Amino acid sequence: MKGRQRKSSDYRAPRTSCPLCGSAGIGPRYRIARYARPFTVDRCAACGFMFMNPIFSEKTIQELYAREYYTGEADYSYQDERAIEPFAMHVWRARMKRISRWAPPGNFLDVGAAFGGLMKAAARHFTPYGIELSEYSGKHALSLFPGRVHIGTLENHPFEAGFFSAITMIELIEHLPDPATAVAECFRLLGPGGLLVVQTANMEGRQARVLGDRYEYFMPGHLSYFSMENLTGLLKRCGFARVKVFYPVEFGLVPKLRKSRQAFRTFADYRAWLRISWYHAKSKVRCGRFAMTSSMVVFAMKPGPSGDE
Repeated sequence: MKGRQRKSSDYRAPRTSCPLCGSAGIGPRYRIARYARPFTVDRCAACGFMFMNPIFSEKTIQELYAREYYTGEADYSYQDERAIEPFAMHVWRARMKRISRWAPPGNFLDVGAAFGGLMKAAARHFTPYGIELSEYSGKHALSLFPGRVHIGTLENHPFEAGFFSAITMIELIEHLPDPATAVAECFRLLGPGGLLVVQTANMEGRQARVLGDRYEYFMPGHLSYFSMENLTGLLKRCGFARVKVFYPVEFGLVPKLRKSRQAFRTFADYRAWLRISWYHAKSKVRCGRFAMTSSMVVFAMKPGPSGDE
């Protein structure tokens, strides 16, 4: 879809410096015009961080996550997880099983909780809480977990410092206009020895570099684009001690294959398992900063009571 003419009310004032490192050495990298609202992605020459500039207005961002976002009626949309919950639960449970091995018992927070699916899986190991910007999905999650879902953001939540043992931002940090402040707030919300899990794209991976502006990760709701290096650097600057990167995700292939069956209608559809398996295998190919694909999950540990990891 060709982008419409830009309206000034849709955007904030352009940034003049990098929101991650503060460098003034920023400049346009890509122009994305395939959505109703076109946008430009800038890149920082100092740290490699990429970000929408100018960024959408708060009103425009809120409008992106209305009911149409989940029903497929908007040109930028997301699948309603309730329709595929039995299949998605394979991934959610695998994820929470791994997280429970890293984080101490206690309270769990899913930032970007949507309809509360991951919170359901987390309930096996933790007391789950959620934050969700969208009223449409957040109200459903709140009906499942009364009093434990904040419809809003990390900027206006009611939770106390040190309240959580684990926090997840699964495909969420790229939606934030100020990810550095958000990561610092997650650090504050975690107790000693707590775990932050971040899943996002590695824009320095070969997949993203080869596709350029055609990479599907460039979409209206994505305001921030990281590399493995600048994301792990941000986590360490915020105080996290141990940082580990998983490629493509922190769990194995089987849960992904089982989830994919939600779209299968005939036996021939199982051929998709070859593509999924090949992508999973390619994602294991990396050396230093090089990664064959752009999928990554980062675990970051807050130091324990005595300052240990």
